[in-house]
Amino acid sequence: GIILEYEKGGELKTKSIDLLDLSPETNIDELTEEIKRTELLITPSRTEQVKQLIQRLQEKLGQQDDRRFYLFKVLRAHILPLTNVAFNKSGSSFITGSYDRTCKIWDTASGEELHTLEGHRNVVYAIAFNNPYGDKIATGSFDKTCKLWSAETGKCYHTFRGHTAEIVCLSFNPQSTLVATGSMDTTAKLWDIQTGEEAATLTGHSAEIISLSFNTIGDQIITGSFDHTVSLWDVQSGRRIHTLRGHRGEISSAQFNWDCSLIATGSMDKTCMLWDAVNGKCLATLTGHEDEVLDVCFDYTGQLIATASADGTARIYSSASQKCITKLEGHEGEISKICFNPQGSRVLTGSADKTSRLWDASTGQCLQVLEGHTDEIFSCAFNYEGDTIITG
Repeated sequence: GIILEYEKGGELKTKSIDLLDLSPETNIDELTEEIKRTELLITPSRTEQVKQLIQRLQEKLGQQDDRRFYLFKVLRAHILPLTNVAFNKSGSSFITGSYDRTCKIWDTASGEELHTLEGHRNVVYAIAFNNPYGDKIATGSFDKTCKLWSAETGKCYHTFRGHTAEIVCLSFNPQSTLVATGSMDTTAKLWDIQTGEEAATLTGHSAEIISLSFNTIGDQIITGSFDHTVSLWDVQSGRRIHTLRGHRGEISSAQFNWDCSLIATGSMDKTCMLWDAVNGKCLATLTGHEDEVLDVCFDYTGQLIATASADGTARIYSSASQKCITKLEGHEGEISKICFNPQGSRVLTGSADKTSRLWDASTGQCLQVLEGHTDEIFSCAFNYEGDTIITG
């Protein structure tokens, strides 16, 4: 999409225009006219600029994506096993969390270790950059605390204390003003990045919270729990808006689509469920897997849903028709992680069979097997450009 910046009452504000339906065939002149009609901020003097931006996006979409990936660096990152890996937005650096109680920051191009973030007293399990900014890092640990760090200097800004059990998931809100943490103590907490204070506690689950995710606006957050439910919360008040009931097993993953209209949830009951984010109603149950669904994700437009399963296969469904479009078969072990590239044309999977695989999202064909690890892969990611992959 396009982000517009404007001044109102002396304050700088932003407004985004989603272009989720843009395709290489879209008529740019017609689309620009349509945007002009609905968006008063776009004055005649700005029309040409908007047109050029849309053209650039369209060119990006039309690029042939027959890229092959090659092994660039092997980093013996930690003495003990890794728990997680994550890129900053540009992919210039990435972080690794480990059982050795540290998080390390790495330079992607050189493979050089930039900082070791030390201070946790137990496993560092959940890690994240505050993308798109990338200047802060949050780490969640089995020591029941979350720490906020400077990505530049490695300095610890705050230690967030309050959970009574292990922290197993965390996320920054899109504005990078809050960190949310989910814990085995059945609660999630929201923390203020500026003050270091607790902003809210989200209570209501009857078992561990193992997944959480903000919507793209940042006004709502979902939590997935071992109590078989997903809760949708209002960030401002900390109030629960909906409880999504229907799964018959523990939740493994819960995600919003880009325009915040849909929620996808994966469960140990072998299904993925699709929900209306506005009214909390179940729209469809996506079946077909023969074992637990371990991960789910939307592509960037929200038109496709990918599921990864302990049965060693992954599936891609259409969110409009709720039908399975293609099956990704070839792994010889459970698949614990799945993600789309930013263009939505490729899918990346990480498996217990020690390989990561790259798939064509429309045909389900395996394009590449990324080998080299000597143990199971539980984390993998693309950078924002989609030209670098990290596996852990």
